[in-house]
Amino acid sequence: MSKDSATMSVTKAGVSFGSALAMAISFHVHQSVLWAIVHGLLGWLYVLYYVVTR
Repeated sequence: MSKDSATMSVTKAGVSFGSALAMAISFHVHQSVLWAIVHGLLGWLYVLYYVVTR
């Protein structure tokens, strides 16, 4: 396994975990699947915003 491949695997796992965590916390707080989905998607918008502004 090359270094780039390993980095990509870790990144994908982190992003997936982060989205799942945001959705789980959102569902726990709001008791709504819709809000959980919205917060999962908004996490991606924040990542894009961070990349563009840095």
